[in-house]
Amino acid sequence: MKKLILDLDTGIDDTLAIAYALGSADEAELIGITGTYGNVAVPLGVRNSLAVLHLFGRDDVPVYPGVDHPLSYAADAPWAPSAGSVAVHGANGIGGAVLPDSPRDPETPGSAVDFIIDAARTYGEDLVIVPTGAMTTMATVLREAPDVKDSGAAITLMGGALTVPGNVSPCTEANISQDPEAADYLFRCGARTTMIGLDATHQTSLTRSQAHEWKALGTRAGDFPVTMTDYYIDFYLSHQPEIHGCGLHDPLAVAAALDPSLVTTFRFDLQVDLEGRAPRPHDRRPVPVAGTGQAYASRARRGRAPVHRPVHGPRHQRRSGGTRLKTGEVV
Repeated sequence: MKKLILDLDTGIDDTLAIAYALGSADEAELIGITGTYGNVAVPLGVRNSLAVLHLFGRDDVPVYPGVDHPLSYAADAPWAPSAGSVAVHGANGIGGAVLPDSPRDPETPGSAVDFIIDAARTYGEDLVIVPTGAMTTMATVLREAPDVKDSGAAITLMGGALTVPGNVSPCTEANISQDPEAADYLFRCGARTTMIGLDATHQTSLTRSQAHEWKALGTRAGDFPVTMTDYYIDFYLSHQPEIHGCGLHDPLAVAAALDPSLVTTFRFDLQVDLEGRAPRPHDRRPVPVAGTGQAYASRARRGRAPVHRPVHGPRHQRRSGGTRLKTGEVV
C-alpha cells in the first residue's frame, strides 16, 4: 500500500484534501501531515490540521511543522499571509467555521524536513508526497538530502497554471508565488514531480447543493465542512461565477497522486522566471505557470516535470468524514 504525506498550508481546500486522503484509506496510508505556509502561517495551518484530524477521529496521524518562511525571506517580522489569502480562506483559514482545538500538540517545530527525508529513505517508491502550499519545505528536503530525488518517492504538487492565467496575476499562481525560488529548485532538481495546476483544478467544482448533502449525515464531521465551504463558494461566486461553486484544487492533487489515471500527463521541462522577464522571441514556447513572472520550457534543464492535462466535467462522488471527491472524465 502507498504511504502518503500531505504538505499543507491548511486552509479550506487543504481541509478537503485531508478528508479525501482519510477517505482513501484503502488506497494509501496517511503517515503524516507537514505544515507549510501560504493560505495561513505555519502555526495556524498546523493547528487547523490537528483540529481537522481530531474532528475526523484520526488523532493517530502526526503533524510536523515545516519551514515557516520563503528561502529569500529577509524581514524581521514573522511571515504573514497576504490580504488576498485571508479574503479567500478567512482569518482562521477555514472560512470562519468554528472548529475546536485538538487535544494534541504538533511535533517539534521544523521537524517536517527530517520526517520527509526519513520517510523517503524508508519507503522509496511506495511514498507519495503532496505539497499544496509554498514549496519551501520540499526544496529544503531536496537541498539537504539530494538522495531523496533518486529514492523513487513521487511528488504531486498543486500549483502553477500551464494554459490559463494565474490567480494572483496573469502570470502568477498563488502557491508558486509564495516562494518562487523554492518552486524553481523543485522543478529543476530532477525530482520525480507532477504538477497539478489551475488548468485542471478550475475544471472541477463543488456546488453548494453538493456540499450541503453532507448535512444529511447529522454529525459535526458533516456540518463543519458545509459551513466552511459555504464561505469558499461565496467567494468563488463573487469572483469566478463560471465555476458554479468552488474549485477543488488540493483534493484533485491528492486524487491524482493516488490514482494517476484521473489525469493525463506529459513531460515538460519547467523553470520559474525569477527575474520577471518576458520571454524573448528565440526562447522556447512560454508557459504561464508561476512565480514572479513566466515559467518556460527548456530542454537544457535537468528537471522534467510531468504536467497534467485538463480534467473535464464537474462530476463528483462524495462521502464526508472521509470525503471522496472524484473528478470527471479525463481527456
